[in-house]
Parts: sequence; C-alpha cells; structure tokens
Amino acid sequence: MVARFNERLLEEKIMNSIYKTYKPDGYGTISTYIMAGDAFKLIDFLVSAFYAEELHRSVDSENGSVTNCILRMGDTKFMVAQSRSDFPPTRSSFYLYVNDVDFMHQRALTYGATEIFPPDDMPYQDRQSGITDVDGNQWWISRRLIEEDYPTSAD
Repeated sequence: MVARFNERLLEEKIMNSIYKTYKPDGYGTISTYIMAGDAFKLIDFLVSAFYAEELHRSVDSENGSVTNCILRMGDTKFMVAQSRSDFPPTRSSFYLYVNDVDFMHQRALTYGATEIFPPDDMPYQDRQSGITDVDGNQWWISRRLIEEDYPTSAD
C-alpha cells in the first residue's frame, strides 16, 4: 500500500513538472500542426475566411511546397505544412471562439467551406455552427453565451 502511494506521489510530481517548460508566445502546451493535403489552399482559406494572420512561411526551394507556415488567429499560433509521403494529410476538429458566430459561419461558406450545421443556440450555453474547411478539417465556430467554464467532473 505504501509503495503504491509513493508511486502515485512520484507520478504527480512528474505530471506537475513535465509541462513546466518554455513555450513561445501564442503557443499552449498542446499546439496545432496541420499536415494539409493542399497547404496553399488551406492557408488562403484560413487567411480569407477566418482573418488568420500569416507570420512566417518556409518553402522548399526544390519543389515549392510549404514546409512550414506559422499563422495566428486571435491569441493562438499554429502551423500548417504540405503533407508528403512520410507525413500524410491530417484531419482534425477545431473549436473556434468568436464574438459573431453567424458572421464567421457565412464568411467561411463564402470562402469555400461546406456546412455541417447552421448557427444555433446549444443546450451547453454556446451559440455554435459547424463547417468543413477546404482541406477536410471540421470547425465548430462558437461563442460562449455565459461567462462560465464548461462543467468538469471536478465540479
């Protein structure tokens, strides 16, 4: 019993310290890196539809593909690169907080997204819509209707 308790204490110590490291401004403990099927097309969509700001782009001098593009949306930075054989395309879902869901939803559709569902007020106190971007990623465009966290098991 004491050995198990000591093992748990050690795990908690590791868990509490392992994430204490320098992270560049705008990056969280988990940061998005999208391997896009068509990086140029996805970057153009993100800049046009979601007002993403392109901060840096590296391009392969031999084939012209995007090897890394750093973008910022709001207070979050993330990266996009062109997929290749050893790094196949990834698809993901993103939760995007905005102050006008209806506007951003329509803007995304205007720039080539497909609708999953239109803006609506959800029972968990978000106004939300869903779209699929030009590279197959899903976006839940949301605005919290109340200034409270989502419930957790600790609540």
